[in-house]
Amino acid sequence: MSETSFCPITNWSEDDKPREKLMLKGKSVLSDAELIAILIGSGSRNESAVDLSKRILASVNHNLNALGKLSIAQLMNFKGIGEAKAISIIAAMELGRRRRSEDAVELTKITSSKAVFEVMQPIIGELPHEEFWVLFLNNSNKILFKTQLSKGGMTGTMVDVRIVFKIAFEQNATAIILTHNHPSGKLQASDADIQITKKIKTAGQQLDIPVLDHIIITETGYYSFADEGIF
Repeated sequence: MSETSFCPITNWSEDDKPREKLMLKGKSVLSDAELIAILIGSGSRNESAVDLSKRILASVNHNLNALGKLSIAQLMNFKGIGEAKAISIIAAMELGRRRRSEDAVELTKITSSKAVFEVMQPIIGELPHEEFWVLFLNNSNKILFKTQLSKGGMTGTMVDVRIVFKIAFEQNATAIILTHNHPSGKLQASDADIQITKKIKTAGQQLDIPVLDHIIITETGYYSFADEGIF
């Protein structure tokens, strides 16, 4: 942006200044760039905070999930973003992620595979490694407890079937749902996924604690064994 075309936010009308706009019209009318501009407070000598925010968003194709994955160092590569501003952006993105996670906790009754996705995506959907979780349900299909059973690398993870049902008995669960994430984004069950599912399902049948589904979670979607007829 040239110096002749630059107009600092202080010279904008009251209706257009992000802070004032939020106070006068409410938070929902602000663009993503305007909200980020409030976070960082100021731009550089030749670029407003809003224009700087637009430039940052453009670098991640205006995807807030992608913005949330940027490191402090990556954000500081943008002229006008120092360590303090980078930390403010990262803190805000993390608060948003945690809020989604808390909202999902309110959805305690599992009525579909999508409901499982809504609960688990904020927890494991954006991780760079695999995690295997189990949801323990009562006879109303409400979540009594959920826990991580194992954590692996990019290629996979291992699950101890005995621990799954030990926890199920401790929680007085009447059914369980298996779930894990695919960091690759691939929505397809591997042979290992199918084998561990069969192993746990067989044990559940013997112990009268049925496995209702196994759901693979990615950042944007899910794959349900039950929906796909694998069960």
